[in-house]
Amino acid sequence: MKKIVSFVLGLAMACMVSAQIQDPVKWSFTVKDLNENMSELVFTAQLDPGWHLYSQHTDPNGPFPIAFEFTPSADYKRVGGVSEPKPHEEFDKDFNCTVRSFEGRVVFRQKIERRSTKDFKVGGTFSYQLCNNGSCIAPDDRDFSFSVKGAKATADDKAAANTVAEAGTTVSDLQEAEDTAAAIAATPVANVADSTATAADQPEKKKDSLLVIFLLALLGGVLTMFTPCVFPMIPMTVNFFMNSTDNKRASRRQAWFFGFSIIFLFAVLGAILTLVFGPEALYFIGTHWVPNLIFFIIFIIFSLSFFGLFEIKMPERWINKSDEQADKGGLLAPFFIALTTVLVSFSCTGPILGAALVGLSTSTTDRWVSLITMLGFGIGFAAPFTLLAMFPSVLKNMKSGGWLNTVKVVFAFLELAFGLKFLSMADLYCHWHLLDRETYLALWIVIFGMLGFYLLGKLKFKGDEELEHIGVVRLFLAIIDLAFVVYMIPGLWGAPLKAISGFLPPMTTQDFNIERSIEEQGATVVYDGSAMGTEALPADRKYADRLQSPAGYHGFFDLEEAKAYARKVGKPIFIDFTGHTCNNCREMEHLVWSDKEVKDIINQKFVLCELYVDEQQIELPEAEWITDDKGRVLKTLGKRNLYYEKSMFNMNAQPYYVIINADGKVLTKENYQYDRDIQKFIAYLNEGLSNMK
Repeated sequence: MKKIVSFVLGLAMACMVSAQIQDPVKWSFTVKDLNENMSELVFTAQLDPGWHLYSQHTDPNGPFPIAFEFTPSADYKRVGGVSEPKPHEEFDKDFNCTVRSFEGRVVFRQKIERRSTKDFKVGGTFSYQLCNNGSCIAPDDRDFSFSVKGAKATADDKAAANTVAEAGTTVSDLQEAEDTAAAIAATPVANVADSTATAADQPEKKKDSLLVIFLLALLGGVLTMFTPCVFPMIPMTVNFFMNSTDNKRASRRQAWFFGFSIIFLFAVLGAILTLVFGPEALYFIGTHWVPNLIFFIIFIIFSLSFFGLFEIKMPERWINKSDEQADKGGLLAPFFIALTTVLVSFSCTGPILGAALVGLSTSTTDRWVSLITMLGFGIGFAAPFTLLAMFPSVLKNMKSGGWLNTVKVVFAFLELAFGLKFLSMADLYCHWHLLDRETYLALWIVIFGMLGFYLLGKLKFKGDEELEHIGVVRLFLAIIDLAFVVYMIPGLWGAPLKAISGFLPPMTTQDFNIERSIEEQGATVVYDGSAMGTEALPADRKYADRLQSPAGYHGFFDLEEAKAYARKVGKPIFIDFTGHTCNNCREMEHLVWSDKEVKDIINQKFVLCELYVDEQQIELPEAEWITDDKGRVLKTLGKRNLYYEKSMFNMNAQPYYVIINADGKVLTKENYQYDRDIQKFIAYLNEGLSNMK
C-alpha cells in the first residue's frame, strides 16, 4: 500500500514539475508520393486552443517566424520552398506591423525530387515561436525526419546518365545548376484547401480592409482634380461633350460613357496587376529591402517632377494616335477622349497613383488590392468630369490660376516625406543604420517646415505666381503644418510621438534619448513628477552596445556580470526573460513597467538583468559555448539564455520574471509570469526585497 501511495505521489509531483514546460503543439510528419520521382513532405501542426505560431512571411519587425532548414543530401532535391496555408492577418500595435499567424491545424508542404533509387531519409531542423494571450514560448530548434522511398529507375534516366557521362558533365554540376534555377523560381504557394477555414474565419475584417482601401483610392482619384495637369482639362473636355451634339440627352449619354471608359481603363490596369502580384509577391514587396529601396527612388523622382525639375509624361505619339481616333466621332469618340485624358494627365496622376498603389499594396497581402485600388482611383478620377458634363453651369465658378501649381508643390513635399518611409524599411531590413529615428525626424521637421514657409509665401518654385497676400485657407494650412513641426521636435530627444509612431523607425534606433542619457550619467531622473536616483552602471557591460533596456530602465544583459555587480552593491537581481519578438513582453513594459512606483522599485532597489532568449545575432566566444542535454552546442546568446530558463526554472515561455540574490538563490515562493495587475506585480517585487534582508 505504501508503495502504491509513494508511486502516486511521485507521479503527481512529476506532473506538477513538468507542467511548467509548455508544449502546446503536436507535430506529425508524413510523406505523400506524387509520381514515380516526386514526393511531398507534409509537416502537420496541431495547436492547442488559444495558441498560435507565426508565418514564414512575417514582417521582419514582427514576431519570430517559423523557419525550416534541410540537411543537404544527394538523395533528393527540393522543388520550390515550403508552402503554407493562408495566414490570419492582424495589425499589431506593439510590433507596429501586420502580424501573420496560424491557429488550430496547420499544414506545411515541401515538394522534393527523389534522386536515389534506394530508400533514404530527409532530415533537418525547424524553429518557431508560440504565443497565446498570456505568454510566448521562445523559438528553439526542433529536429524532423522523413522516411522516403527511392525513385524508380527508368530507361530514360539511364540514357540521360550515359549522355551526361559522355559529355564530361558531372552530376554535381547539374545539381548546382538545378538548385540555382529552383532558388530563382521558388515562390511558396499557399495551400488552397488548408486556407479555406482560415479565410472564412475573418470575412468581415477582409471586407472592411478592402473597403478602406477602395475609399482611400477613391479620395486619391478625386484629389487629382486639383492638380495643374488635370484641372485645366475639365472645362475643355466637358465643353467637347456639350458642343458635340444639340441633343442634351445624347450629350449626357456620351458623358456617362466617357466616365465609364476612364474607370474601365484604370480597372484593366488593376486587373493586370492583380494577376501578376499574388500574396507572396505582395509580402516580398512590402518587406524586402530591394523593392522598398526602388519605391524610395520612385517617390524621389516623382517629387522632383512636382517641384518642376522635369516633367513625366506619356510619349507624344500615343497621345496623337488617341486624338485621331477621338475625332472620328460616334461611341468611340468618348472612349478615346477618355484615353487621351488619362495619358495627358499622367504627369500628375502617375505620382499620386503610384504612391497609392505602393502604400496600399505593401500594407496587405490580399491579391485583390491592386484591382480595388485602381477601380477606386478610376471612379474618383472620372467623377468630376462626368458630373460637370451633366451640370455645366458649375464651370462658371471654377477658375484656373496659380493655386494649381501650389497644390502640385504641396504634393511634392508630401511625396518627399513619405518616400523616406520606404528608405527606412530598407534600412531596418539590412541594419544599415543610415536612417535612425532622430535622423528620420530631423528630415521630416525640415521638409514640413519648408512646406509651412512655402504656404506662407516665403519660398517660391517654378510656375508660382507673385503672392501679394495669403488667403485664410492657406494661412490655416500653414498653421496646422507648422504646429505639426513643433509637435515633432521633442521626438529628437526621445518623446514617443504616438500620433505618428507608425511612420517612424522604432525607438530602439534612437541614438540619443535624454532620459537614458541622464540615467547613464548617474543623475536624477524624473518620472511622472517623481524624482528618483540611479547609480551609474559599468560602461563596458556586455552587449550594451547591441541590446537596450525599456525606456526609463538601465540594466545588464549577462547574468554573471549582474551577479558580480549585485554582490558589490548588496541588491537582489531582477531577471527579465524577454525577447525582441515577444508581444506580451512589450505589453508588460508598456502597461506595468511604465508605472511610477514600479520604476521606482526596480531602478532603486534591484539590479536589472534582461536575458533575451531570441537573440540569435550575437555569437558567443568559444569559451562560453555550452552543450545542452541533447548534446547540441549552443553558440548564440539567445540559445544560452533560453537553455538557462528551461534548465533552471523549468520554463520556456516569456515574459518570465525571477528574483534571485548574487548567489543565484530564488527569493520568492513563485516566479512571475504575464499578469498586467500592477499591484500584484508590486507585491511580487516587495516579496523579493523582504526575503533579501
